[in-house]
Amino acid sequence: MKYKKRIADDLLDLKMEAFGATLIVGPKGCGKTTTAKQKAKSVVEFQDEDNRDKYLAVANNVPSKLLIGDKPRLFDEWQDAPKIWGAIRKSIDDEQENGLYLLTGSSSQTVVTPHTGTLRISTLKMYPIPFKK
Repeated sequence: MKYKKRIADDLLDLKMEAFGATLIVGPKGCGKTTTAKQKAKSVVEFQDEDNRDKYLAVANNVPSKLLIGDKPRLFDEWQDAPKIWGAIRKSIDDEQENGLYLLTGSSSQTVVTPHTGTLRISTLKMYPIPFKK
C-alpha cells in the first residue's frame, strides 16, 4: 500500500531538526511505525519474534550496541526495552547531533525512565486518521 502523507510528517521533520531523538506515541494502529519508517535508515523492531529475545538480551546488558546502525535509527515498541532510553540520551550528549533516533510506542503504556530526556528527546503525539467511506 502506498504511504499517505500526514500532517505528522512535517511535525516529525521539525522535531528531528531540533532534537537528538523523537518519541512518537499514540494509540495502536494510528500509523506511528509506518510514519517513522519513512524517515528511518535502520530499524530495530522489538516485536519481531525472530529477533526479540536477542534484542532484549542486548538491551538489558549492553544497550549501546543496539545504537549501532545507520541514522536515523528507529526503535519500534521501545518500551519493551526501557534501558535503551538511557543509551540514547548518552549517545545524543556524546554526538551532539539532531535527528539520530526515532522511538515508537503506545500511548497506553507508561514507562519509568531514570530521566525525562528533556532537551534531548521530543515527543510527537499521533492520532488515528479518519477515513471517508
